[in-house]
Amino acid sequence: MRVFNFAAGPAALPLEVLERARDELVDWNHGGMSVMEISHRSKAFMDVAARAEADLRELLGVPSHYKVLFLQGGASAQFSFVPMNLTAQGANVDYIDTGHWSKKAIREAQRYCRVHIAGDSGAAYTSVPAQAELSFSKDAEYVHYTPNETIGGVEFPYVPRTGGAPLVADMSSNILSQQIDVTKFGLIYAGAQKNIGPAGLVVVIVREDLIGHARPGTPTVFDYRAVAAEGSMLNTPPTFAWYMAGLVFQWLKARGGLAAIAQANRLKAELLYAAIDGSGSFRNAVAQDARSRMNVTFGSTRPELDAEFLREAEGAGLKNLKGHKAAGGMLASIYNSMPIEGVAALVEFMREFERKHG
Repeated sequence: MRVFNFAAGPAALPLEVLERARDELVDWNHGGMSVMEISHRSKAFMDVAARAEADLRELLGVPSHYKVLFLQGGASAQFSFVPMNLTAQGANVDYIDTGHWSKKAIREAQRYCRVHIAGDSGAAYTSVPAQAELSFSKDAEYVHYTPNETIGGVEFPYVPRTGGAPLVADMSSNILSQQIDVTKFGLIYAGAQKNIGPAGLVVVIVREDLIGHARPGTPTVFDYRAVAAEGSMLNTPPTFAWYMAGLVFQWLKARGGLAAIAQANRLKAELLYAAIDGSGSFRNAVAQDARSRMNVTFGSTRPELDAEFLREAEGAGLKNLKGHKAAGGMLASIYNSMPIEGVAALVEFMREFERKHG
């Protein structure tokens, strides 16, 4: 029996995508082999890769002067790849600190650059700094931020204006959740395991003029220009994850694209936040204008009941609601693939839990 999976990542995948992959698993494209078994350099897989890139470009409106790369290593590897590719030794870079993942990116960048904190959310990480509160360096090679912090449930309601420096965004947990203007960014990267596909793949969208400047000593497989020149096939890519990502892109297009999915995401988030705000037993600590549409954090007003809530939720088929160890409480990740029925089931369970436990 399928359950409602609220995991932060690896996250739930669309059921239609899983069913198609199941049906094609051992005999893909009537070739007598699985897609996992064919050469990444074969025409058959090259067609898969080309369609996946074309569909992603269409969904996001990626201009022709941006490269789209399908890489390995997850988003955390990009914490290093970005400064290695975009800066020289001793360069100055700006980072906005709004939570767990931006802080990790900062620590890694400090291995390569002089990092200036252009803005932060304070110790509680329950809001984002306003544009007027950001203070950028005059000579920053780029500005990095995390539009959506998975663990803290904090999301930027705006795209920072940097005054000229390329904007770099870790969109791992909110990519493809709504329409964006790609031209506002110099580089976007996103781990696949939330809104794109299975873990093991990371997508990088980078403006062409920013590649080709990797610092000396950068491994070839980490060099964006080298990877782009080989169509992301400088070495063997994670072919199955790439294929699955392509199926997700097709699923998104069939549902009406990002305008339609954004509307569905808005309705899901509004339903869950309304239940939390209207309850006497649960609370969300994030500022209203910074609440994530993808990752909803909440906890009991009596924290000793959190463990019981999680236990009973598991029994009700509402899985993986436990908050990250760094934050505690509960975390409901309601990515693109979470149907509104799943959120409605969670809301109904919360109401029944409140009725039982007061």
